[in-house]
Amino acid sequence: MAEFKYQEPFPLGEDTTEYRLLTKDYVSVTECDGRRILKVDPAGLELLSREAFKDVSFFLRASHLQKLASILDDPEATDNDRFVAYTMLANQVVSAEGELPTCQDTGTAIVIGKKGENVYTGACDAEHLSKGVWQTYQDCNLRYSQVVPFSMTQEKNSGNNLPAQIDLYATSGNKYEFLFITKGGGSANKTFLYQQTKALLNDESLTKFITEKIKDLGTSACPPYH
Repeated sequence: MAEFKYQEPFPLGEDTTEYRLLTKDYVSVTECDGRRILKVDPAGLELLSREAFKDVSFFLRASHLQKLASILDDPEATDNDRFVAYTMLANQVVSAEGELPTCQDTGTAIVIGKKGENVYTGACDAEHLSKGVWQTYQDCNLRYSQVVPFSMTQEKNSGNNLPAQIDLYATSGNKYEFLFITKGGGSANKTFLYQQTKALLNDESLTKFITEKIKDLGTSACPPYH
């Protein structure tokens, strides 16, 4: 009989992200039944979600920008490589003003969270995270790209970029960790599922498969793709 071994879903690797402090409000620590409980005011979730999606929409990480800048000095880069890198850097200068986003397709708002068992909010976390998304898309110059179905053939833009995709996982400890993503490429209506067999899992077959599917993208999203 095989030995039981638990594998945490979506394990995190080394985190080299440079964070900024939003506020020291909305969080406190209390004792309960011998445990240290992290209390999070739901308003803090709204603030975090709102600010995260602003950052995602208007800014790129310094490490990402440095890689783009390095292309300009790369002796092996082609003129086209340098043109694309320069254009993306120029675009980011405009985007950093906070008026026009990095890409016009501001995408599906996705929140992935790992909530420790000793974290207490006393509320529906998904609702407050969604409200943060709603506030960002109300206050910023971002395009609504979510459509909701009314029937098999009828759909309509939700007008506020909701619903957001929010996945929260229960973990141990008293930390609440988040990953905020916006999925572009035409947002929710441009998602594909390819079901293949194990025979695909070799270098030759996988390379051929990916090459064919990338060509299928055409001009459906904002080039150059990342």
